[in-house]
Amino acid sequence: MDFNGAVVLVTGANRGLGRAFARELAKQGAKVYAGARNPASVVDDGVIPVQLDVTDDASVAAAAKELGDVSIVINNAGVAIGGEDVDSIRTEFDVNFYGLVRTTDQFAPILKANGGGVLVNVLSVLSFIGWPGARGYAASKAAGWSLTQSTREALREQGTRVIAVHAGFIDTDMASGVDAPKIAPEDVVSQVLQAIRNGDDEVLADDLTRSVKAALAS
Repeated sequence: MDFNGAVVLVTGANRGLGRAFARELAKQGAKVYAGARNPASVVDDGVIPVQLDVTDDASVAAAAKELGDVSIVINNAGVAIGGEDVDSIRTEFDVNFYGLVRTTDQFAPILKANGGGVLVNVLSVLSFIGWPGARGYAASKAAGWSLTQSTREALREQGTRVIAVHAGFIDTDMASGVDAPKIAPEDVVSQVLQAIRNGDDEVLADDLTRSVKAALAS
């Protein structure tokens, strides 16, 4: 697939992995809508800032009404609070799980109208395993993985491809306090764009994720 001329929405595009997606796609000639709660925080040339809060029904609906030409949606927005209290876990689910529900429900008809397109859900190695101290984040990503698989089947008939992206620690602000091997966001972006070109359903971005996924069978 040639991304020159493609029309892409990236959620959470003002920093980290989302920003890397937006910058690379713009570099390759795509029209990129960079969704962020505060569009003024989107500072890169060549992308179009869009107000988008994936936790707000009205915000997502307004963005969908405005962006009728989108053919690729990259659901990147995510949060890792790490708190063990119910309110923290609820917030993680509202972004990491219900955010996917909102954007999928609003943009799936647009993707259909534009020929099917591609929906990319950025998940985690913690989609596959729990983690002490991050039970809400892990659970939200596991739920996101299940949702992604259901969405893939639901949208198959309309010609929309749905890709799940799993990675361990990515070298962004979210993992800045972690002392462990990290993958560069640009590397993740490269693998995802190749998966779109190849027609793949899943990206296992690093050795940790690949080994954890393989271990599920045993």
